[in-house]
Amino acid sequence: MISPERTLAQGVKIPQLGLGTWQTPDNVAAECVRAAILCGYRLIDTASVYENERGVGEGVRQGLDAANLARAQVFVTTKLWNSDQGYDSALLACEKSLRRLGLEYLDLYLIHWPSPRNNRYLDSWKALVRLREEGRVRAIGVSNFEPEHLARIIAETGVVPAVNQIELHPDFAQTELRATHARHGILTQSWSPLGQGGLLRHAVITGIAQKHKRSPAQILVRWHLEEDLLVIPKSIHPARIQENFAVFDFALDEEDKAAISRLDAPEHRIGPHPNTADF
Repeated sequence: MISPERTLAQGVKIPQLGLGTWQTPDNVAAECVRAAILCGYRLIDTASVYENERGVGEGVRQGLDAANLARAQVFVTTKLWNSDQGYDSALLACEKSLRRLGLEYLDLYLIHWPSPRNNRYLDSWKALVRLREEGRVRAIGVSNFEPEHLARIIAETGVVPAVNQIELHPDFAQTELRATHARHGILTQSWSPLGQGGLLRHAVITGIAQKHKRSPAQILVRWHLEEDLLVIPKSIHPARIQENFAVFDFALDEEDKAAISRLDAPEHRIGPHPNTADF
């Protein structure tokens, strides 16, 4: 089984379920990525600030060889860090990421944070537009952008991000931001989809897991899929990587969804607010 796909506004197909690699050390990333590809993952998400692009790239190559796949069958995302923002520096940063990954092109390149106090995200976006036009990147998007940041880059360039990758989990469901995405045709991708592990012990989630004879993590991943979100759970453990992917043979019912929807509250944000993040 492989993940279902969604089509980005820029016409590129993206797997709905992928492997996140935040906090995955470079020296174990290759093994994790290889294991993920072998059990069916076709999207791997990293970032320059994760300092594991070399390991991720090696894992992609190993996974392609072991599964007898072509490069085009695995979707690779990385991200532009705040200190590299700006037109020329963003172009250079992308080339450095490609070299570390050992790839000729990226499937998706994201601006990691808007970092509004630095006020370089518009110039960075213009650089990403150029990278896409030159074929170095197949699709471009952003991460952690609020509506005002999205409005500015769209108004100034006429180019709509394909994806906005944001903190999103059942108790921080980002309903208003997702509505903004829907109006523009932007797909929403969830980071920290398991609430950084906190939701795995929540009584509502564990109760639904017992009902379906599934793990709490599987319930949470399934929720993201049924909400039509792109989702990138992370793990460095092969058994959990496989478990997080084994979610395509069951469905949540309306009672489950109603119970999960009641968890949402704005105070449950785990990470910093994009307007005040000091990176």
